Formats: sequence, C-alpha cells, structure tokens
Amino acid sequence: MLIFGPRQTHMLNRCALLLPFLLPLAGNAQSFYGDGGVITDDGSPTDFPIVVSGLDPGTLDTVGFGAERVCFNVVHPWTGHLEIKLVAPDGTSVLLVSGRGSDGDNFSQTCIRTDMGNPLSEGWPPFMGTFLPDGPMGRVNNGQNGNGTWSIRITDLYPGEGAGQLIAAELHFGDEPATYFNLVTSNLPIVVIDTDGATIPNEPKIPAHMGIIYNGAGTSNAVAQAFNDFDGRIGIETRGNSSQQFLKRSYGIELWDTLGEDINAPLIGLPAESDWVLIAQHSDKSLLNNALTFDLATRMGHYAPRWKHVEVVLNGEPRGVYLLTEKIKRDGDRVDIANLQPIDTIGDELTGGYIIKIDWAEGTNSGQWFSDLAPPGGTNGQVIRFLFDYPGEPVAAQRTYIEAYVDSFEYALASPQFADPLLGFRAFADERSFQDYFLLNELGRNVDGYRQSTYLHKDKDSNGGLLHMGPVWDFDLAWHNSNYCAGSDVEGWHYRFADHCPTNSNLPPFWWGRLLEDPTYANTLRCRWEELRQDVLSPDRLLNWCDSMALELEVAQQHNFSVWPILGTWIWPNPYPLPTNYAEEVTELKSWIMERGAWLDQHLPGTCSGLGLHGPVPMEAITVYPQPAVGSFHVVLPADVRLVSAQLTDVPGRTYPCKTDGGTGQVTFTIPAEPTVGSYVLRLETSQGTKHVRVVLAAQ
Repeated sequence: MLIFGPRQTHMLNRCALLLPFLLPLAGNAQSFYGDGGVITDDGSPTDFPIVVSGLDPGTLDTVGFGAERVCFNVVHPWTGHLEIKLVAPDGTSVLLVSGRGSDGDNFSQTCIRTDMGNPLSEGWPPFMGTFLPDGPMGRVNNGQNGNGTWSIRITDLYPGEGAGQLIAAELHFGDEPATYFNLVTSNLPIVVIDTDGATIPNEPKIPAHMGIIYNGAGTSNAVAQAFNDFDGRIGIETRGNSSQQFLKRSYGIELWDTLGEDINAPLIGLPAESDWVLIAQHSDKSLLNNALTFDLATRMGHYAPRWKHVEVVLNGEPRGVYLLTEKIKRDGDRVDIANLQPIDTIGDELTGGYIIKIDWAEGTNSGQWFSDLAPPGGTNGQVIRFLFDYPGEPVAAQRTYIEAYVDSFEYALASPQFADPLLGFRAFADERSFQDYFLLNELGRNVDGYRQSTYLHKDKDSNGGLLHMGPVWDFDLAWHNSNYCAGSDVEGWHYRFADHCPTNSNLPPFWWGRLLEDPTYANTLRCRWEELRQDVLSPDRLLNWCDSMALELEVAQQHNFSVWPILGTWIWPNPYPLPTNYAEEVTELKSWIMERGAWLDQHLPGTCSGLGLHGPVPMEAITVYPQPAVGSFHVVLPADVRLVSAQLTDVPGRTYPCKTDGGTGQVTFTIPAEPTVGSYVLRLETSQGTKHVRVVLAAQ
C-alpha cells in the first residue's frame, strides 16, 4: 500500500497509484482516470480534467446507473485550506471536501461516496479509505449524458501559504449511483439563502440574499413558493468554536438594507431585530438541546433567546433542520437593560447596562480582563477570562466600573462575611438568577456550562443594579451529548468540572461551590428546585415536551438525516452507545433526563422546611374551566390569593399576555386571537408565588 509523505510532490504512475482504490467491477461498473498537476496558490480554482467516453449507458440517474465514487491523492502543506469539488460536463458542481486536515496532512487513497463510510469530519489524515461527501454528490446524476469532460476542481482558500499537487484521480460509475435529497415541502418554515456561489467565511460577514417561506403554524411550506415572511439582503458568516469542524455549520446573520446597513425586521413571528443566529445542531441528533434549554429558562421567568425550528436551503442545496434564534443582545425585546452610551461615564448612567461573558479568548486584550481569583482544582495556573459583550468597546470609565463591580462581587463571595446580606455576595448579585442558572446547567449537565458561553448582565443601579446570570446559551453538548469530562454521567456535580479535567484551559469559577456553603442559599436553592419540580421541571412536563417537539420534527428530521446520514455514526463528542434512529435519540434523551433529575432530587443540598417562605399554590386549589376553552376561560383562586399577572405560553415558547377582569376570586381570561388549537401553560404570578396550570385551547 502506497502512502505519501507530508511534503512529497513528485508525480507517480497513476495506474499504480489508483490500484488500491479499485473495487471488484460488477455489472455496468466503469472507471475513468485523470492526470494530476500543481494546485494554484492564488485563490483561484484549478480544474483537473477526467475525460469520459464510451460510457454505457450514457444517461446518469440516481436509481439505476450513475456516478458512484470519486477517489484522489493530494499532497499539500495544509489540506485544511482546500476545497475539492466534482464538476460534471453540464456544469453541475458538487462539494466533495472542504476544510479537512491541517499542517503536513495529505489525502492518500481517499474515496468519496454517498452510501458508505463516515463523514470526513470524523476521519484522520491522510484520510485513507472511503468517506461520505461534504456535499450532495448525487446532484450530478441528474439525467445528463455522462460522456464528456469532468473535472476535479481544487481551490486553495488561503492563498500564499504554499502550493500542492493533485497526484491523480479516479471517477467511478456503476449501478449503485450516488443519491441526494431534494427538499420540496416542509411543515417547518423554510429559510433560503443565496451567496451567489461565495463560500461563507468565519468572518467577516459577506453579502447574501435570504428569503423565508412560512404559511403559518400547522401549514405546509414549499420551496417553490414566493418568499412571504422575509425577502431581503443579509450579511452572513459562520460562527462557533468546536462546531466549526462540522460542514453543517452555524451561521450569524445580519439583516441589511441595499447599502449594507443594519435593519430591524421580525422573522417568523419573533420580535424585530437585525441580528439572528442559525444553530446547526449537528452533533445534537435529537435536534432539541438548545430549544429545550431556552424553553425551560423562559418558563422559569428569565429571558432566553426565542426560537423556531426551520429547514435551510443554502445555494440551492438542502442543509437540514436548524434552530433560528435571537442573538443575545441588549434590546427592549431581548436583554432588557439600559442603553449604555460612550458619554455615560458618571453617576447612575455609568452603572448599566452591561453584558459580559466567560468564554474563549476573542480579539485583543482590550476586549477582556481576568479574575484575581483562580478557579478551584486547576493544575496549569488557569484563570477566569471575562469578555465584554455589551458594550463591545466600553470607554475607560465603563471598563473600570464593570471590572471593579465584578471584582467586588468575587471578593465579597470569597470573604468570611460572604453570607452577610449587607457585606456578602447578595449586595452585588441576584440570588434567584444564580440559582436558576445553576439548576439548568446541573440538570442538563452542560459540559460547557459555567466556563464557556456563560453570560452575565447588569442594569443601572436605579433599575436594581445587581449582577444577573444569563441568558443561557450554547447547550449543544448538554443533555447527555458529551463523552468527555464526565459530560454524560448521570451522577455527580458539573460545577466540580476540575475533578474530571483539571488540566482543561477553561474551568468554572469558584462561585458555585462557595455559594453552597451558605446554608440559607442552599435551603432556598432546594426550595426553588422542589417548586420547579412541581411544574416547569416536573418529569411529566419534560417528557411531554420532548415527545411533542419530536412529533413536530417527525418529517423534518427525516429530511435532516437524508442530507446528513449520521444516525448511528459517531460525531464528536457523542457518548456511546449510539442510537441508530431518531426515535431512539429522543428516547435516550428522555431516559437520561429522568435519571439525572432523580439524582438531583436525592443529592441537591439544603432543606426546604422551616424557612417561613410561601410555597407554591397547591394545584388542587386552582380550578380552570371550561376545558377545552373557546374564546375565554375562568380561573378560580383561593380566597386568600391575589393574582398579580398571567401569561399563556405554547410549546415552542411563544408567550401571550392575558386580559383579566379582576384580581381575586374568579378571574376571566380572554384568549388572544393568535394561538392555535393545542395545549398551553398558564403562568400565574400570585401573592403566594408562581404557579403553572395547563390549559387546552379549542378552535374559536
């Protein structure tokens, strides 16, 4: 077997080279070969022709006969810079490989076909063997005559860093032709993006067009229909850190006018803004992790990004199911804190609002600062890094203020008086937001929790001024979807991350263990958990949510896994054993949630008795009628309970304020016109706390 060295550039006899590629020829199997040559290092594509003649049958399709596989050997200083495509005689171009490998890697006896092998993202250089294509290779089997000149088109996307060579290539035709999925209709909104053939970079955003087809809840949407929800210009870039390794990438989107300036617009019923995110959910094969987290945070009373599951078509190619969601941003409809301007440098105006986060390093040191207090359990001198999110470039006085405020919080928490209501952490931090953030990250065992994508925000002192945890973000690797650092374990505490991975460069701050040392904090945390386990985090509600969302995605998930055939295939960092179908993915998610919740029931510290706190209103003390409700419904409250506010929430997390005609006794609610038939949760803020009641709405 012939393997090329990392810097080898000489030409080899193509027949000897390609001999290991060949499989036993059967039926109408026919192979054709092309010569290699130098890959241009100026950013322009280089075409390497493969002449096909005498192909019999000549017409290609995805059923009986067509292109089956492509094989090649490439030597290059950095194969991760290469984009390799197959171009058919009619001009159809399909992506075979993009961004795979790094310094000194090569492609040696690498074969691409759609019906076997693992994704290239899971391969190791020199990628010897058979892999799935990075694009829909079957598009070349479109009824065209296969005789003519085909090409292997290679583009070095980062020119000027060294040339390479295609040694030789093989194009194989047979009676097991490559297929592809073509999206026609979906029960989800369809997002269509066209970059005019340009590759989407990590940054900066490039211009593109986006259209959205959405005919309303419960209605089918067709790719061939006119754009009826949004139709306009956007800027788009890829986003994420570890997720950049996947070809199904997440994208950041800005809505632009014709001059490239930001504009605000609502998308699929979500409040108007300019900045949006399409989350790929590639390694999360349930397609539910982030939506579940956002839904829970919202129902717990905090802002979390609102979302919609959608199907995406990029440059004419279906890309599967994405989560369209709001970007975390200061806004009256998002993180509702004060609009901090550069001139706000004194007094109350200086005190808010701020959004900061604990995350990977970004940009220069001017955009970050470091905690004075080391994370517990680290062995490599790790530090906690804070990044400015809003404002992104604070003026000197603002930077000094928020750094000093966070320092004061940390020193108060580390001090012997940390539990004192005036001298301790409560003088600086909102206790409930810290408790809820803790419970969500522990229940979901979010392997990134506390240490990456961890947001905090602070409003002006005149608006409360305490440091709040959140919004929640980036739970792709939560809910039993991580095979490292105990990320899939049912038992144990995630905030003690360093117990499992002490050398990791990103460790959680000391806050979480220290807070639990305060008996009052631990007891109120326990009470909060027990309250939530009665409604928002009850086993039944968690199971029902997963089932209802899986039902909504039943058709679209089939589309997703036709484009990305990864069910039963290991994708970083899936834990074993791997479910083999979507139903098993959802079942595994539900089973793990039940086991994790039961463990927390048993091991969460503190006690809820003897605190003198108002508990939740008992379920039996609240009556809702009629059920199902048509037009309006009535809620009967206990005589000593006063209603403060009420809100209806549907399964995807949309909220609808209710109009009431009183505050005690029997209260009548007028149903908003927008909701559709189905099950909703009525959130009642009462004088004795919060209660959630299920309401069924019927057609009006």
